[in-house]
Amino acid sequence: TLPFGDMLFATVMKVYTGFSLRRFISDMKIAKEMGLTENVPCYSSVSNFMNREEVKKIIEEMIKLSASPLKEIEKDFAVDSSGFSTSRFGRWFDYKWGKERKFRVWLKAHVCIGTKTNICSAVKITEGQENDSPQLAELVRKTAEVFNISEVSGDKAYNSRENLKVIEEVGAEPFIPFKKNVTGKRGGCSIWKKMYHYFIYKHDEFLEHYHKRSNVESYFNMVKTKFGDSLKSKKQTAQINELMCKILANNITIVIQEIAELGIKAEFRI
Repeated sequence: TLPFGDMLFATVMKVYTGFSLRRFISDMKIAKEMGLTENVPCYSSVSNFMNREEVKKIIEEMIKLSASPLKEIEKDFAVDSSGFSTSRFGRWFDYKWGKERKFRVWLKAHVCIGTKTNICSAVKITEGQENDSPQLAELVRKTAEVFNISEVSGDKAYNSRENLKVIEEVGAEPFIPFKKNVTGKRGGCSIWKKMYHYFIYKHDEFLEHYHKRSNVESYFNMVKTKFGDSLKSKKQTAQINELMCKILANNITIVIQEIAELGIKAEFRI
C-alpha cells in the first residue's frame, strides 16, 4: 500500500493532466524524477483510491487550504452553481408513450468564489436536480472560517430571509436581487427590510455590488475550459472526487497566477 499523500497527489495530477489513467502514469514518473512524489502508483490503484468515500472530505479541506493565501486580498464573494455531465444514466417510464426512457445524470458544483481573483473558498457537490438556495448557508459559513467577508452576491435563486440572515451573521452584506412579487415586510428579519429598501431606492448602486457575481460565470468557464465539463469516472463517489479535484486544480493555477501578478507568498495556513 502506497502512502496516502502519494495517492492523493496522483489523483489530483490525473485530473489536472486530463489524461486517462494509463496515459498519465508517464507524468507521474516525471514527477518522481523531480522529487514531487516518492512513488508511482499503478493506474488501477488510483482508480480504487478515487472510489474511497473518505477522500472527498480531505480534498474539500485542501480546497479551503489552497484558497487561504488570498485571504488578505479577497473580501467580496459570490455564490452560484453549474452542472457537469457524467457517464451514468437514469431511467423512467413514460406513461404517455408507454415505454421506458433514459436520461444522463448530472452533478452540480455549488461554489463560493472571491470576485477579485476567482479563487474558490468553499464547494459542495450535489445531484443535478438539487436547488441552489439551501446550499448558500454552508458555503458562506465555510468561507467565513478563513476569510473576512464584506459582501456576498448571488442571483434571485438565493433570495430568502434565511440566506440573508446567514450572510449578516458572518458580518457581510447580502446583494441578492428581489423578485417582483416580494415586499419589504421583514417578517422578523431586519436585514430583509434593509436590503429591500436598498434595492428599491438605490437600485443602481445595489446593482454595482450585485454584478460582481458575474465573475462566477467566468470562474466556471475557467474550470470547464481547462479541465473539461464532463466527468470520466464511472461510479458516483469517484465522480464527486474527480469534480472536487477539478476545483482544487483550478485553485492551484489561480494561486500560481497571483504569486506572479500580486507578489503574494503561497503560505497555506488556516
